Amino acid sequence: MTTTPVTDLTAAADLSRVEIDVPAVLQQLVDRADAAAATSIGFPGAVDLDYTEVVARMGNRLWNNIGDPATDPGGAAHTKTLERAVVAWVAETLAMPADDRWGYVTSGGTEGNLAALHAAHRRRPRAVVYHSTAAHYSIGKILDIIGARAVVIKADSDGEMDYTHLAAQIRRRPTRPAIVVATAGTTMTEAVDDTIRISDILAAHTPGGHLHVDAALSGIPLALDGRLRLDGSSGIGSIAVSGHKFFGVPTPCGVVLIRDHVRTPSRHITYTDTVDTTISGSRCGLSAALLWHAIATYGREGHRWRVSESRRLAAYAVDRLTAAGWPAWRHPHAFTVVLPTPPEPVRRKWLIATDGEISHVICMPGVTRRQIDAFVADIATTSPTAAIPRPRVPAARENTPASLVPAPSTD
Repeated sequence: MTTTPVTDLTAAADLSRVEIDVPAVLQQLVDRADAAAATSIGFPGAVDLDYTEVVARMGNRLWNNIGDPATDPGGAAHTKTLERAVVAWVAETLAMPADDRWGYVTSGGTEGNLAALHAAHRRRPRAVVYHSTAAHYSIGKILDIIGARAVVIKADSDGEMDYTHLAAQIRRRPTRPAIVVATAGTTMTEAVDDTIRISDILAAHTPGGHLHVDAALSGIPLALDGRLRLDGSSGIGSIAVSGHKFFGVPTPCGVVLIRDHVRTPSRHITYTDTVDTTISGSRCGLSAALLWHAIATYGREGHRWRVSESRRLAAYAVDRLTAAGWPAWRHPHAFTVVLPTPPEPVRRKWLIATDGEISHVICMPGVTRRQIDAFVADIATTSPTAAIPRPRVPAARENTPASLVPAPSTD
């Protein structure tokens, strides 16, 4: 007697069933993801790196990086050596001084933002936190968690923070320290807030403050350019980047860096013999190994090449869409291409991000011209229902995005 396979995934995965075909359930998940891969161009996950070797070698045990990555030796099955190497590489790429930095591999950008803002708020518990309307949704959630007062700052049509509004709002609270969350790569347009201008505003604020940068998507690419720096003159107190975006790590992860002088003392946990310095306590050592593998395999020059190829593809996508009657645009540094929201049939086929009248595709490493051409071919048979505002990028900013230091000379 043969058993008829259950094709509905929810029913097949129901753990109340007497017999479950485990390989078939897992294969359905893989098949579904494979079928969607060709049209998944709207969310920022690179797909060009192969992590098979790491998963094959290390995927059969728990790698627990519990405790502080810098000071706790831990047991045998951890990857803190690799974690420290990853943190050092990211910090050095960002030119962060070695004598005033601390960080760890997180579960993603949200945990990185939480760790940094929690540290800043513990140091300045009366501080008001300022973030723009284009900030990631996690920021508001984090401020609810830590109980911080929030003030939302306007963003321009291109996604960049309104600095005049920021300065005015900080001046309205002359006795309260200010924590400002800047974004390096906003969700919909990949805009980058001007950390130099924000630092100048904070420097004029007598109670002082802290500047945190949520750089989940654009942090590593801009750091590789030399145009996002955490050197001593930057005024940046902390930064969070994602590992599953530009590096395409097959599990959500990231890196947070915080000025060491910002942190407050943490307690020692007796039964684990570790210091409780991280948000999550037990942390995924496999994530650290995957990040280390990506960095060790490609190095800075290899990842710079990946950045340039993605930007070249994004420029190509803008040209092809505009020629097809869909007026697209991008920031000069960005992988993200913004366009009017396509009709529902196109959005049903293509996994693209949409917010009202605008949508975007993201030309992450691994996305191909063939995919862009296929998307343009589908969208060219329709017409945009509304125009979208183009970014306010003056000629002087075409090659130097706002909020970034000038690119180093190549002479």
